[in-house]
Amino acid sequence: MRKFLLVLTLFTILSCASDREIRVRENFCNDWTFHLGDIAEASQPDFDDSSWRKLNLPHDWAVEGEFSAKNRSGAGGGALPGGIGWYRKSFYLDQADSDKLFRIELDGAYMNAEVFVNGHSLGTRPYGYISFGYDIEEYLKFGEENCIAVKVDNAEQPNSRWYSGCGIYRPVYLVKTSGIRVAPNGTFAVAKLSEQRDAAKITISTNLLSAAKEAKEVKVVQELKYGNKAILSTENSLTIEAEAVLEQELELKNPKLWDIEEPNLYQIETLVYEGEKLIDNYSTTIGIRDFHFDSEKGFFLNGKAVKINGVCMHHDLGCLGAAVNKNAIERQLRILKNMGCNAVRTAHNPPAVELLELCDEMGFVVMDESFDMWRKKKTAHDYARYFNEWHERDLRDFILRDRNHPSIVMWSIGNEVLEQWSHANADTLSLEEANFILNFGQSASMLASVEEGMSINSLLTKKLADFVRDLDSTRPITAGCNEPNPYNHLFRSRSLDIIGYNYHNPNIADVPRLFPGKPFIITESNSALMTRGYYRMPSDSIYIWPSRWDRGFYDPSYACSSYENCHVPWGNTHEESLKLVRDNDFVSGQFVWTGFDYIGEPTPYGFPARSSYFGIVDLAGFPKDVYHLYRTEWTDETVLHLFPHWNWTEGEEIDLWCYYSNADEVELFVNGESQGVQSKTDDCLHCVWRVEYQPGYIEAISRKNGKEVLRKRINTASEPAQIRLSVEKFGEGFEDNALQFVTVEILDKDGNLCPNADNLVQFELSGAAFIAGVDNGDPVTHASFKDNKRKAFYGKCLAIVQGSAPGKVELTASSEGLKSKSIKLAF
Repeated sequence: MRKFLLVLTLFTILSCASDREIRVRENFCNDWTFHLGDIAEASQPDFDDSSWRKLNLPHDWAVEGEFSAKNRSGAGGGALPGGIGWYRKSFYLDQADSDKLFRIELDGAYMNAEVFVNGHSLGTRPYGYISFGYDIEEYLKFGEENCIAVKVDNAEQPNSRWYSGCGIYRPVYLVKTSGIRVAPNGTFAVAKLSEQRDAAKITISTNLLSAAKEAKEVKVVQELKYGNKAILSTENSLTIEAEAVLEQELELKNPKLWDIEEPNLYQIETLVYEGEKLIDNYSTTIGIRDFHFDSEKGFFLNGKAVKINGVCMHHDLGCLGAAVNKNAIERQLRILKNMGCNAVRTAHNPPAVELLELCDEMGFVVMDESFDMWRKKKTAHDYARYFNEWHERDLRDFILRDRNHPSIVMWSIGNEVLEQWSHANADTLSLEEANFILNFGQSASMLASVEEGMSINSLLTKKLADFVRDLDSTRPITAGCNEPNPYNHLFRSRSLDIIGYNYHNPNIADVPRLFPGKPFIITESNSALMTRGYYRMPSDSIYIWPSRWDRGFYDPSYACSSYENCHVPWGNTHEESLKLVRDNDFVSGQFVWTGFDYIGEPTPYGFPARSSYFGIVDLAGFPKDVYHLYRTEWTDETVLHLFPHWNWTEGEEIDLWCYYSNADEVELFVNGESQGVQSKTDDCLHCVWRVEYQPGYIEAISRKNGKEVLRKRINTASEPAQIRLSVEKFGEGFEDNALQFVTVEILDKDGNLCPNADNLVQFELSGAAFIAGVDNGDPVTHASFKDNKRKAFYGKCLAIVQGSAPGKVELTASSEGLKSKSIKLAF
């Protein structure tokens, strides 16, 4: 009865507290002004910005620019412009709030973001991927207008090996609290399951701050909720001066576990009282699960062996650039989930909060990564120049921000850092030369020596790992290493809980012998190269492009074959890694490079190529053929995928491939004539036929125990005649930044996709909406992502529509000589 009364009382207090707005975290993204270029006076509140562009955040100015060889980011950085940009926003604060504390929080600004409030500089944060904030109440004016200005300086380039974006590209929040409050990212909840997993002990550590001039006694209540229903609570009192840390426990019977298949989430509401007055409320989302990595059997989640079927993901969202949109991230994750992916590596930096929230909600495990470089730089102006001064603060803020996410199962303290070797100095290296070191390693003389003890690089590794453990001892620590020798300085530190290899498949069999008792995961695999819709024959020829980094590479196609027969020299085919992970229990899993294509790093080409070829899915979100291979290996779905298309030159020899599952065999027919029956094997995960092209159709039929399972037919397409539109909506409405992804397909008169169509498609909108971006997956085109037109690329293109007010919208797609098509949308 006492517990029921306590819960009832808490609900009543919460209802009243909501009316009084005890803690307010206001989305501060709307109604900013922006200017590209440096203006020294722009930090001052009386500066006239009336002529500046008006926009909402998040914003990436680089993706709005022109692709050019003159842009100092280079092709590796997407060949898009950098520069300096200013953002300003005016806001009014009521005099009644003069006794409150205020904090401005930026989830990410790339890079060197200096924040001003009413002309006062709060400081500059160099690392473009870190979330940060400042207490600002001493600079505020109440009962009148205030001004926040942010200078973002991304002028010195290159500073990244991939496309970074420019500007305040993640959300901004204004937080209002009482003088006694929970510190930013000030809670940490750890759930320990009983042996039978029928009970959980939840330990909650809360960091409290006080601005009061004298000690105060407060009461802290922790309330556990599931589905917004309070189910447990506990309370303790303490005396706080400036700061205090309180530990409390909750005992939960029969918890609903967080899992990949059923990602159950709980909320912890932290309520702080002074007397009977509620003075702060702070919410934390958690998941209850246990996991471990085993050196012989791999990864276990809630007692069940699970292969980590993961992908690496850079942070850009294709034609939307680096500007965060949770709905666009959800689309990416849905596409990955449908192919059986269950894990994401945040390559190679702290991700957007929205990504982690979605991984929590959708059931992905995460390898959360901090840095791509330490002291030794990879590009001329990268984070290495700030590392000594900033790495502790950045690492601390990173771990504190992310450590409550149940999806995170390991921390990565670095990716392919040059500290793996003794003297891999990058100060005078070009990006290409640095990549050569990264991908092909160094001589034995560059490795650690047993005689010398712990090297400087090993000591640095230990320092970083210990720093992370002090903040979170519940998760193992790894790093993406591309030097497999146990005398790699990172390995010699003996501070990594999990051995992680980037590539080096031939060395993986030796891991149990070289690292006895250590779990293992492939932190980065494959680097296979593909252009959606392009096929180079014969398909049994392997194209290794480039032959090595220090040799130039050129092919007039600027394309890579989708037959799964093209990869970089340090990588391998998708099939090779799939089999390696499948056949070795000690391999916990892999993170494929990459899930999606991304802007920048257009390996194997240089400019005019400007985005990657590595993805299983292209930049527009259209799956490549190999996507269906993963569906056959990573899901229980019944799959039959026949490719390529059937539009060739008469008499030409064509290789036809097929991925299938839940069947024994596949028979191929060309114009009704059987070309034979094929079955995949443990060593070959696809079927292939070499046939002579004759216009008409091809058809594949899969069978199990002699009975038909699926049938797939592809017709020869005639000339383009019409447009087909299909739409996927993500988000609820315009206020939710909802996006509608409209896929455009060029069809012949009979409704067949025209596989080589490159028609220019014009888009016209009616209603309160705008085109947020256009794309087609072509890694070479320099057409603007922010246009109202796009050429089809191998028959397809994409328009992303975003609403600007509630209502109905109509999108019309037209192309010369084709029948136009319209589709109705609603926001």
